[in-house]
Amino acid sequence: MRIGIIGAGGIGGVVGGLLSNSGYDVTLIDQWHEHVVAIKNNGLKVETQEKTYNTYPKSLSISELQNISIFFDASFIAVKSYDTEWATQLMKIYTNPKTGYFVDFQNGINDHRMASIVGKDKSLGSVITIGAACYEPGKVIRTDNYHLGFKVAEQDGSISDRLKDLKNILSNVAETEISSDLWGERWSKLMVNCMANALAGLTGYSTSEVRTIPEVRRIGIQLGAEAARVALAMGFKLHSVLSLSPEQIIDASEGKNIEIVENSLSETARRSGSAGRPSFGQDVLKKRRTEIEFLNGYVSEKGREVNIPTPFNDEIIDIVNDLGIGFDPDPKHIDKLIKMLPY
Repeated sequence: MRIGIIGAGGIGGVVGGLLSNSGYDVTLIDQWHEHVVAIKNNGLKVETQEKTYNTYPKSLSISELQNISIFFDASFIAVKSYDTEWATQLMKIYTNPKTGYFVDFQNGINDHRMASIVGKDKSLGSVITIGAACYEPGKVIRTDNYHLGFKVAEQDGSISDRLKDLKNILSNVAETEISSDLWGERWSKLMVNCMANALAGLTGYSTSEVRTIPEVRRIGIQLGAEAARVALAMGFKLHSVLSLSPEQIIDASEGKNIEIVENSLSETARRSGSAGRPSFGQDVLKKRRTEIEFLNGYVSEKGREVNIPTPFNDEIIDIVNDLGIGFDPDPKHIDKLIKMLPY
């Protein structure tokens, strides 16, 4: 089976490297020239909390794709949300038109946009629960030690043979589950992203710090509760997030049993590892565009559609957009959000 992964950053690199190490025919495709060259010359180093793997996936720059002569059997879309359409269109040309399929391997809810290009019949989703990073050419890091790595699903909720195959493939990287509810899983993960990503990017804090510094953690609870209310109003079933039910997070945002939620968040902070930093935080450090409109922005947009107020998500979007691209993280950026806290 030939697997193409467009986007060789933290997640794409960890998955591609470890799959290659398990004997799969993997090609990583990326825009970062130095990264591609380093992998070609020396392989890809994958660091986990347990050990370091020297892996040897194939590596191509985008301009080199035209030289491949055999279709990919599966293409993973592992780019930033704002690059979904062009990356999917590019990989469509090089993926088997009869039997090939595509996997949305991203944060946010981009499955519809991927499917609009390749078709729902060729589209699978993978909800990612591990943390990863890429800060230098030829090296990626898995930053956490969660046992569950991925939840995979068909858009229509069916349990297909190709879905079972995808589960078996990804199980070489981390424990993988099959789900019959892609949209509920996506919204549950979006809650997690909204609770930490932009906060980490604005302040410069790690994933662990966002979940342990009291006032930052309580802002995260408000952000997650708003996402949960919107999803429930839209009719989605939400699943446990960070070992908590959505109802517990909503209750905590209203001051009910908050100790239970805070204790659970502290425990997940411990397991996230000291090097853990959400992708949004990594983008800020790299001085590049963030995914704010596809994370908190998506919650605000859908909240307006179903008449659910999202004041904390609205405000964090405004803060990020006012700062623009390339800002320096500083805890002072969230002072207004702290003042908005109800308790």
